[in-house]
Amino acid sequence: MQIILNGETISTEETTLEALLAEQGYSNCSVATAVNEAFIAKKEYANTRLHPECVVEVVAPMQGG
Repeated sequence: MQIILNGETISTEETTLEALLAEQGYSNCSVATAVNEAFIAKKEYANTRLHPECVVEVVAPMQGG
């Protein structure tokens, strides 16, 4: 299926946010996520289903000031 990840259209067979993050290399990172503009808590990644044309945003925390 096609989804939008951080502004880019990608193809994936993954159907959960948790699996998508692992596929994209985010499984060992501390990130914040949103699906279709709704914040998703880490404990809900495995239960968050993805559908064609979902908009997923992944943001890593930044350090500095």
